[in-house]
Amino acid sequence: MNTIENNNFRKYILFWFSQSVSELGSAMTGFALILWAYTRTESALAVSVMSFCSYVPYIVMSLFAGSIVDGHSKKRIILIVDSIAAAGSVFVFACYATDVLQIWHIYLVNIVIGFMNAVQSPAVSVTTGLLVPKEKLAQVSGMQSFSGNLVTVLTPVIASAVFAFGGIGAILLIDLGSFLFAFFLLLFFISIPESRTEHKAEPPFGGCRIGLRFLTEHRGLLMIVVTMAIINFFSRLTYENILSPMILARSGNDSMALGVVNAAMGIGGIVGGLLVSAKKSIKDPVKMIYLPAAISFLAGDLVMGLGQNAVLWSFAGIAASLPIPFIMAGQNVILYQMTPVEIQGKVFAVRNAIQFGTIPVGILLGGVLADYVFEPLMRTENAVVDVLKSFVGSGAGSGMAVMFLCTGVLGFTTSIIAYHRKEMDELR
Repeated sequence: MNTIENNNFRKYILFWFSQSVSELGSAMTGFALILWAYTRTESALAVSVMSFCSYVPYIVMSLFAGSIVDGHSKKRIILIVDSIAAAGSVFVFACYATDVLQIWHIYLVNIVIGFMNAVQSPAVSVTTGLLVPKEKLAQVSGMQSFSGNLVTVLTPVIASAVFAFGGIGAILLIDLGSFLFAFFLLLFFISIPESRTEHKAEPPFGGCRIGLRFLTEHRGLLMIVVTMAIINFFSRLTYENILSPMILARSGNDSMALGVVNAAMGIGGIVGGLLVSAKKSIKDPVKMIYLPAAISFLAGDLVMGLGQNAVLWSFAGIAASLPIPFIMAGQNVILYQMTPVEIQGKVFAVRNAIQFGTIPVGILLGGVLADYVFEPLMRTENAVVDVLKSFVGSGAGSGMAVMFLCTGVLGFTTSIIAYHRKEMDELR
């Protein structure tokens, strides 16, 4: 790397660190609000709606976000959207401090945060491409996975302790402190080079059309985005949705078992991130996406469904989460290498809308299938159910275990088929 690239990479390390600190504060607030909402409502649906309220605005706003990101200063965008999200935390803190906080307040704040994340995400992605040399993109993707999974592991531990002693108010203050740290670090110590064409007024969906046209002209990229959308759908049906209810149901409400499994998943992600960071180059990014994805479904979902104790569930959690950083790194390498800088914001925004558009559907459908299809099915008596019981056992949670078997087979098949598609030849 030359001197400029070295300086930019050092700026990125500082930027990554500040964003990781802010992410930890936000994650702690999210965890605390889930605890608060569930203890007040005793409704799993109320908690699911919290996620739904953030994902839907994210997807809708992603259709417009590309033009905003490509036409304006990335640094200014990140500072503004982070400030608006922090204002949401201030609002929640004020409601809590005056004892008027209601569940709909949290829904409202999550909607606002969803809109802001839709703009922030492509801005951060473009910033990464501007500051990081191409040969270090895979390493940086591993760093991002490492920090993200570290936050996943630390959040419940730290947030639970703070929540027990200081309540949700203390966690909100920590969140605001992490925001101020990241805000002033970016404002005064990190400069982001701007590489953009002259900003021109565009119709509301102008950026969306440009990003979508670019993807359709590069069939391999479009295939990756579509298959990642399918994979996200399967993961939200089970791992991101019914994992906790299944383990609690099959372990006699053993919260310790659930904690161990969640920790194992976080550790698997951390190890995967470290392994990706250690790689100096990626020879075949297509293979790096789909073979780890196939392994994740085969050894993760299938074993999670077949397992009936914390040891097997933990193994499955590690097997499912460890390959994910490899998937992300392979995808990022291809996207950054093929997408011109001047339209990266538009392309990443459209990618986000498509790739994450299946998540709210998976969140809602997974709960419905568990409660009204698979759990009742496993309480019936017929030849098919008898065969399924020989694999997953019987009793509460067995229907959700069958769902893991289904996503394991479907996800594995999707990954293998996508890997062998002819559209991938242009990316190899």
